[in-house]
Amino acid sequence: MDGADRIKVVAFDVDGVLTDGTLFYGTDGDCLKGFYARDGMGISLLHAAGIRTAVITGRLSPMVACRVEDLHISYVYQGIARKADVLPDLCVRADTALDEIAYMGDDVNDLPVLKRVGLGAAPADACAEAKEAAHLVTVAAGGHGALREFCEYILKARRQWDAVLQQYESGTGELKQ
Repeated sequence: MDGADRIKVVAFDVDGVLTDGTLFYGTDGDCLKGFYARDGMGISLLHAAGIRTAVITGRLSPMVACRVEDLHISYVYQGIARKADVLPDLCVRADTALDEIAYMGDDVNDLPVLKRVGLGAAPADACAEAKEAAHLVTVAAGGHGALREFCEYILKARRQWDAVLQQYESGTGELKQ
């Protein structure tokens, strides 16, 4: 296996992973983003299995702050130009090692993180360099289920998929999308 069974923290970029990368600007300068609900459910599935989550993004966005709060994402790094620079802090805060962190990124600014963590992934529509650096390239595109696919992959590798599904079937699972 590729180490997915050891993952304790799943981190990801926002634009191009949690969204499809499209940025809508209004006449007042506001920037809007769309988030795919099934990716949000994938995050909730990780939480139900005891896996923590993190966002590492180059942009500062109030919408991202709202979305990560809604999804109870544990570690949030916004406005980070050099994403790999936050990895030591994430390891300390999460009390985990680099090889126990998974990361999904879609572009060249994600390469340093993809190359350092235990399990790197890229959406189907990521740049060629990100896909080459990743251990896993999803079938789905960014913002259209790529993160959900990655979450399921990890849960199945950890043999937690059936137990997490049982939580939802019994009504005890977190219902955030």
